[in-house]
Amino acid sequence: MMDHIELYVNDLEETRKFYSTLLSLMNYQLYQDWEHGFSYRYKTFYIVFVQAEESYREKGFHRKNIGLNHLAFSVDSTEQVDQIRVRMKDFGAKELYVDKFPFAGGKDRYTFFFEDPDRLKLEVVTQAC
Repeated sequence: MMDHIELYVNDLEETRKFYSTLLSLMNYQLYQDWEHGFSYRYKTFYIVFVQAEESYREKGFHRKNIGLNHLAFSVDSTEQVDQIRVRMKDFGAKELYVDKFPFAGGKDRYTFFFEDPDRLKLEVVTQAC
C-alpha cells in the first residue's frame, strides 16, 4: 500500500481549486493545509501539493519526460466516472483521448483521461460492465 504522493505545482491556488473539485468527488477529505501546500486524504493514503519555488518552475512538467507519466484513480462505477467527467469538463479540464472514451484504457476498463493545471495526465477508471 502506498502511503502518500507529493507533487510540486506551478500555481498552488489554481491547483487547490482543481483538486478540491476532483478529489471531493471521490470522497477525499482535506487533510493538511499550510501556507505553501495542502493535502487530501482517502482512508490512509494522501496526496500532497506543494508550491514549487520560482527557480524550479521555468521548465514546467511534461509527462513524456523521465519520471511520472500519470496518476490513476479507481472508482466504484461507470456512473461515477461519467459524473467526474462532466464535472471536470465543466471545470475546464482538458479531456484526453476523447475519440476513444470510455475505452481508451482497454475494452474491460471504463476510463476518463484528462489533465490537471500543470498538464499531469490523470485517469479515473472502473471495470467496464
